[in-house]
Amino acid sequence: MAEAILAGGCFWCTEAVFGQLAGVSAVTSGYIGGHTDNPTYKAVCAGDTMHAEAILVTYDPTVISYADLLDVFFATHDPTQLNRQGGDVGTQYRSAVFLTDDAQRGEVEAAIARAQADRSEPVVTTIEGPARWWPAEDYHQEYWQGEGQRNPYCLAVIPPKLAKLKKGFAERMKG
Repeated sequence: MAEAILAGGCFWCTEAVFGQLAGVSAVTSGYIGGHTDNPTYKAVCAGDTMHAEAILVTYDPTVISYADLLDVFFATHDPTQLNRQGGDVGTQYRSAVFLTDDAQRGEVEAAIARAQADRSEPVVTTIEGPARWWPAEDYHQEYWQGEGQRNPYCLAVIPPKLAKLKKGFAERMKG
């Protein structure tokens, strides 16, 4: 198994997307890239900790590659917005890939180049890390599968992301 850490706005939204991919065994919402130990959702949302909302994706690289995960990431959020995704504004919603090892850097750079080729606006996603990962509070985990399907914000944001996933990556989705 391998791990990828991706920050593309609200972790409820990115978790919902990556949980649909074949080869992904777990998606954990959490915080990374800040200066506070054991950050809380309240502190991160206030912008006081400099953490990003992010997901830790555990996956089988014999089923789905890191490059494929990155392509899904760039296709299902707006990488031309550094500290904003839709109505979510602040550094906690930044577009960033957090390296878990040095070998990932070249793959991230190549994925950014592929994403840039599809857009006229500059891709501003940052490459950060390695950094300390903190899991979010339990009620944030698998949010879309539970509370999220009754949450108006999630109902507005997640289905379009899932539609992009299905349109561009149907062959990578779980059966």
